[in-house]
Amino acid sequence: MQIEETLKTLIKHINYPFKEPKELEMALRKRLTKKEFKLFRELASNTPKEEIAQKLNFDAIEFARVEQNLIKKLNLEQTKQLLYKFN
Repeated sequence: MQIEETLKTLIKHINYPFKEPKELEMALRKRLTKKEFKLFRELASNTPKEEIAQKLNFDAIEFARVEQNLIKKLNLEQTKQLLYKFN
């Protein structure tokens, strides 16, 4: 799973380096709903969106809604604070 690369594609402004992958996963579990976290994990594994929707039993509207919520939550400053490693 490529957590850091996926975060870089979904977060608009990255100000600091990310934490270690295990810490990132724990922080994401804390901030995201189960659906959003499952979607994030599938996106991180480079699965095509059609397969993800089928695997998670999402129709096109549900997939778009969960994806938008995921992106919004990842771009919140509160979430970013949990993901960054401050030196």
